[in-house]
Amino acid sequence: MSGDALQVPSNWQMHGFDRPIYTNVVYPFPLDPPHVPEDNPTGCYRTYFHLPEEWKGRRILLHFEAVDSAFFVWINGSLVGYSQDSRLPAEFEVTEYCHPCGSESKNVLAVQVLKWSDGSYLEDQDQWWLSGIHRDVLLLSKPQVFIGDYFFKSHVGEDFSYADIQVEVKIDNSLETRKENFLNDFKLEAVLFDNGTWENHEGNVDLLSSNMANVKLSLLSVTTLGFHGYILGGRLEKPKLWSAEQPHLYTLIVLLKDSSDQIVDCESCLVGIRSITKAPKQLLVNGCPVVIRGVNRHEHHPRLGKTNIESCMVQDLVLMKQHNINAVRNSHYPQHSRWYELCDLFGMYMVDEANIETHGFDFSGHVKHPTLQPSWASAMLDRVIGMVERDKNHACIIVWSLGNESGYGPNHSALAGWIRGKDSSRVLHYEGGGSRTSSTDIICPMYMRVWDIVKIANDPNETRPLILCEYSHSMGNSTGNLHKYWEAIDNTFGLQGGFIWDWVDQALLKEVGNGRKRWAYGGEFGDIPNDSTFCLNGVTWPDRTPHPALHEVKYLHQAIKISSKDGILKVMNDHFFSTTEDLEFSWSIYGDGLELGNGILSLPVIGPQGSYHIEWQSSPWYKLWASSPALEFFITVSVKLLRSMRWAKAGHTVSLSQVQLPMKREFFPHSIKNGSSTLVNEILGDTVRVYQQNLWEIKLDVQTGTLESWKVKGVPLIIKGIIPSFWRAPTDNDKGGGSCSYLSLWKAAHIDSLSFTAERCSILSTTEHYVKIAVVFLGVGSDDQQASSSDSEKSNALIQVDMTYTIFGSGDVIVDCNVQPSPNLPPLPRVGVKFHLDKSMDRVRWYGRGPFECYPDRKAAAHVGVYEKNVSEMHVPYIVPGESSGRADVRWVTFENKDGVGMYASIYGSSPPMQMRASYYSTAELERAVHNEDLVEGDDIEVHLDHKHMGVGGDDSWSPCVHEEYLLSPVPYSFSIRFYPVTPSTSGYDAYRSQLPL
Repeated sequence: MSGDALQVPSNWQMHGFDRPIYTNVVYPFPLDPPHVPEDNPTGCYRTYFHLPEEWKGRRILLHFEAVDSAFFVWINGSLVGYSQDSRLPAEFEVTEYCHPCGSESKNVLAVQVLKWSDGSYLEDQDQWWLSGIHRDVLLLSKPQVFIGDYFFKSHVGEDFSYADIQVEVKIDNSLETRKENFLNDFKLEAVLFDNGTWENHEGNVDLLSSNMANVKLSLLSVTTLGFHGYILGGRLEKPKLWSAEQPHLYTLIVLLKDSSDQIVDCESCLVGIRSITKAPKQLLVNGCPVVIRGVNRHEHHPRLGKTNIESCMVQDLVLMKQHNINAVRNSHYPQHSRWYELCDLFGMYMVDEANIETHGFDFSGHVKHPTLQPSWASAMLDRVIGMVERDKNHACIIVWSLGNESGYGPNHSALAGWIRGKDSSRVLHYEGGGSRTSSTDIICPMYMRVWDIVKIANDPNETRPLILCEYSHSMGNSTGNLHKYWEAIDNTFGLQGGFIWDWVDQALLKEVGNGRKRWAYGGEFGDIPNDSTFCLNGVTWPDRTPHPALHEVKYLHQAIKISSKDGILKVMNDHFFSTTEDLEFSWSIYGDGLELGNGILSLPVIGPQGSYHIEWQSSPWYKLWASSPALEFFITVSVKLLRSMRWAKAGHTVSLSQVQLPMKREFFPHSIKNGSSTLVNEILGDTVRVYQQNLWEIKLDVQTGTLESWKVKGVPLIIKGIIPSFWRAPTDNDKGGGSCSYLSLWKAAHIDSLSFTAERCSILSTTEHYVKIAVVFLGVGSDDQQASSSDSEKSNALIQVDMTYTIFGSGDVIVDCNVQPSPNLPPLPRVGVKFHLDKSMDRVRWYGRGPFECYPDRKAAAHVGVYEKNVSEMHVPYIVPGESSGRADVRWVTFENKDGVGMYASIYGSSPPMQMRASYYSTAELERAVHNEDLVEGDDIEVHLDHKHMGVGGDDSWSPCVHEEYLLSPVPYSFSIRFYPVTPSTSGYDAYRSQLPL
């Protein structure tokens, strides 16, 4: 690669050189270790620098924070060295290669970066393969004798009243000074400052002003067995402990002074004092079994690739904390050093993972796994050592991980042994080999089903806690069943949380002509092999806009939980270290969707793991409930911050819960009060016309059994429909599983090509007050559509739907549906009706769950209420389109134009709430497009009202995994829907109330 200058840091593929490659498992080069392809794209970098006069007599260090995948370094034409490991730093002493400090001669730094190296065999992570100098390059000046390294350790007393502090210090000494004489000429000091005494001040703060809180550490030892350095120590009384809830930090300063007490060198970092220990079936932080509410996070930026910018890291942490995420797994490599500092500051439990993954070896019979090969042991160990030595002083790291998806063998035992010998203050994690080997202190499976993790937790012979290293695969419209995991985690001793896969959709921004850009996935850069869309698994889009699923994550992770049982409202503080002192509780009560009242909920301070009970009859909303004629009641409790935090301003909602209150009377089927309104009906050829003069008009085609049109005051409402609907545009999860996938089963059964014809349409009765019309629809698959006779059609029908329209003079239309599927069909995607509205009917108001997209197995966070959106606002722009934009448990919905004219639809009789979807994009269009930007709006609004809708799933995306209770078996279904014309004087609430029992 040559020519244009390339920005550093960056990945060269993001600047038009070479091409990005996305693979999950397979190596993008022949598997022939340790050889790499002869065709090895190479980046040649050159820059210049001067050394200032002030650096004269000092040692010069050249530090590369990370380079992918390997590189050579020259200064002034002399080879300085070579390094590999694309996620760890490399540092070279370059003093002797540089021109003298203050010299006018320019130093030439040249770097040759290789795309592939034998180290690439250890870097087969599920991510984009991107190359170059992707982290910062630093030029450092140090004295002849300097602090080479230090390791902060703390041991907290059993009652947490004190902490013993130790700092191991290593000196890099270029002088010919024997160790025993070193302390005659130099001395070491360390000081610990309490940040809490100054962190709340505005502007610049003099750190020394907090001297009252400082702790000086004394030299305890010059040498210990196996450690050639110095140990300083001391005791800190009443330490403020670090946790994700309360990330208290101290500033550690290590000083090297000469014999005249002048500072020769100093190092400093933020440190936290906390205890990580094990108990039977528990991982303890400061003595408490904290629950891991985590996500996996790749380093990914849609424009910069693997290059980090601090604003993006901060944005990630702010969003994570705001959505009640308290832990992150660095998947699957050590990340930018600033990320760790920010996690210390914000409060985030971390699994730090070694840059080792050999997933592609799993499918090779002729090559042994590196972990079984002694020849690979030192390379694997080097990566683990480099991670621990770089990151060891960060409080956020509570777990070291040996890597990801690299099988299991004796090399892992060596890695585990080294870490346990180096750092006993943390625990170990490794999923490979069944997630229960001797190399892991945590049972850490990925994508294990709920019932299996409960089974392990209940195994009396297993003494380790179970924390899912990956679960809830969030690919597209997914993350279903998350509530099932959290029901198990919250109620099963030994289950301690997990890390959702994953944080961000790993798409790259690509120009596609005419100034347009879009999110691109594997294969869109000419990259072969590739794993297509499998990089799109995030709970946020690449620009960190939250997916609807992130609302579900926030709700299920919230630490303030509200529940109701036997007339008692229970408020639970699930925090382990924080009280509710800085939280404000408020309540609102709703009857049939209308707010009846609200107020502040006065509660005593609830301690960690404490609760408070509110008796039903003494609650502030009891009188409102007792005096309201509503049928259905909900109480919503909102919990907000009273003071600003690093990650949110005061007023941010940390918890939002909804509880359904008891009905005051038994439920009776919905019905309409048919008054004396009269109508006119006439038959014109194949069209039945029913109308009320100048108010509304309905035309029904007796040949097709569908509405030709429905107009209110001359305004067109329905322009096509109402017909049975059983198909949905496949989601990523529907496609997963090859021949066993739901999509494959549906296509094999021709559900995707069902065509409904009216076997017969007959007028059952007519009076001056109503008309009743019956239609028998036969659903026939594409292969059966050649059948000509009605008998043949009936015998070939996959689904029969008996639909009855009752049209009242009031304008009400009741549609009763009886569905008879063939028992040989697979689970159905949906059971309902669809119709097409005039495009002007774009104001949607509904009483159901919302306001965001929700589905039967992902709706815990979506509270029941009355919401309003434009049709375009309801669309969820998943990068790859599919079934989306639905709203669950809808009681009623109105579709209106800007003048307030439109249509109302609701559940009727004893039918349960519906799944509703309204979109400018038809199901066929969502299935056709491979990019959200490819979608073409139709000329109308397609509406689905589903009696039942299959879950979206989410346990994984490569097997059919919708839970049994969210599958729709091919059995008979019966349901009813009420339609009603809407005018400016009509409200959905009034229409709904009119059909409720008094």
